[in-house]
Amino acid sequence: MLKQKYPDDYDPITEYWKSFVQNGGKTVVSKKIYKTYRKIIADLNSKDSDYYYSNLRGNHIIEFIENFCRHSKGKYGGKPVILELWEKAMLATVFGFVDSNGYRKYQRAVLIIGKKNGKSLLASCVGLYMLLADNESGPEIYSVATKKEQAKIIWEESKRMVNKSPALRKRIKPTINQLSSENFNNGTFKALASDTNSLDGLNVHCALMDEIHQWRNGEALYNIIADGVTARDQPLIFITSTAGVIREDIYDHIYDEATMTINGYEQEAGYEDERSIFFIYELDKKEEWRDKSNWIKANPGLGTIKNIKTLAEKVAKARQNSRLIKNLVCKEFNIRETSTDTWLSFDELNNEETYDLAKLKPRYGIGGIDLSKTTDLTCATVIFKVSDDEKIYVKQMYWLPEDILEDRAAEDKIPYPTWKEQGLLRTSQGNKVDYHDILDWFIEIQNEYDIYLFSGGYDSWSATYLINELKQNFGDETFTPVIQGMKTLSSPMKDLGADLISKKINYNNNPILKWCLSNTVTEMDKNGNIQPHKGKNQRKRIDGLASLLDAYVIYENKQAEYESII
Repeated sequence: MLKQKYPDDYDPITEYWKSFVQNGGKTVVSKKIYKTYRKIIADLNSKDSDYYYSNLRGNHIIEFIENFCRHSKGKYGGKPVILELWEKAMLATVFGFVDSNGYRKYQRAVLIIGKKNGKSLLASCVGLYMLLADNESGPEIYSVATKKEQAKIIWEESKRMVNKSPALRKRIKPTINQLSSENFNNGTFKALASDTNSLDGLNVHCALMDEIHQWRNGEALYNIIADGVTARDQPLIFITSTAGVIREDIYDHIYDEATMTINGYEQEAGYEDERSIFFIYELDKKEEWRDKSNWIKANPGLGTIKNIKTLAEKVAKARQNSRLIKNLVCKEFNIRETSTDTWLSFDELNNEETYDLAKLKPRYGIGGIDLSKTTDLTCATVIFKVSDDEKIYVKQMYWLPEDILEDRAAEDKIPYPTWKEQGLLRTSQGNKVDYHDILDWFIEIQNEYDIYLFSGGYDSWSATYLINELKQNFGDETFTPVIQGMKTLSSPMKDLGADLISKKINYNNNPILKWCLSNTVTEMDKNGNIQPHKGKNQRKRIDGLASLLDAYVIYENKQAEYESII
């Protein structure tokens, strides 16, 4: 029998929020955690939403875990699990927001956290709750990974937990391959891997995915499980992981979604995914590992769940041996290590400053063009300056074919239709972009905004007929090719990055360009030369950066001449 430990109105979410340093408390958290909980608190207090917060539902899983779940090993072996405030706040968020029918809002919850913070134990508790206490008939619970040994980690912890708990043992029968609650609610809890004989016919109520940073070719398995939850009214995919070194696989895809979602909380037309919630405990900057006060950002269980002395010893060794730093910051502090380097952090590229063209009254600009391949965006850019102002202003337009707009939005999970409504993106009739639309836009810039093209740059592989028409309309010498490659792009790209970081580039808070900038990684040669790259994830787009960079190359080449006429 469940013994109520907390009052009916217990609210760990607000308690955790008030503990943050930013709110006058003592808890140091990462920027992503702060932004996430700011959004959660706003939702909790909202009166205009399809979902509301239920203290009863939020507290129910906390009561279940602390009443029935027990540690299976170590110094706490056999003792009840007592959740920390950060754990209770997370669980209350995931399970407490419901609609008018009582169905949960969140169908996917992701916890990225430094190792040894008890994430596998927590996932085991969630799995047992979903098996027994979620009021679901015939629940199917799966601990999932690409390899069987990995998939069994959470499942075996759950099995040991059942054997330690008399209350759970009465309702669950452990066998070699599954935990069965057949006599209680006809439920099963199994470990599932890619090498399982058959993955067909799954009717998933809860999938527990642990250490997805280790998954290779993991997207196929993830998609199978995601498809398997569609028949349930309130399923849950619960993902727990640290950072890793396997790039451009499922971990990166989910981490990038998390970043876009969290950043989107602050953007009027940002990325939205109201069915997912992400808890990203990490250092905000790599160098923060040297400051002990920042360690808790990636390790909320530090000093209680995680041994602070052990971590301090690892840090001390890394200070003396630089070869240990990479593994330290990756595993202990959730800084992704990669063969390619992210160009700019979100804070570096983010600029929410806007401008009014009517007040600036620019007269001359520099154009840039990035034409699309099959599914990419097409982007045209005009950058301009005005007298007595150091800032470089950016105006852009994007295009997609009308026939693929909805498909691209669904596949990329990007709000292209919203951006179209806001006038940031246009569509061309048919299944490909009509490059005449680009010419028309540059003419529109001149006729409507009185901005004349002083010069412009384009990828040398661009369509010949478009370039010919541009020259016919703006002059033979106006547009010149920009050879793509490190030799041409490296120095301008570094300078552009510095200007973005210093907020010298005002791009009118354009969410599409912001997204493209955040997608950009760099390829680097042995001499430190760089060029932009979008990685292997084909859902990423960097066309806005490519178009801006082409214009910026021309700006640097003709800066003195251009600035003499503005």
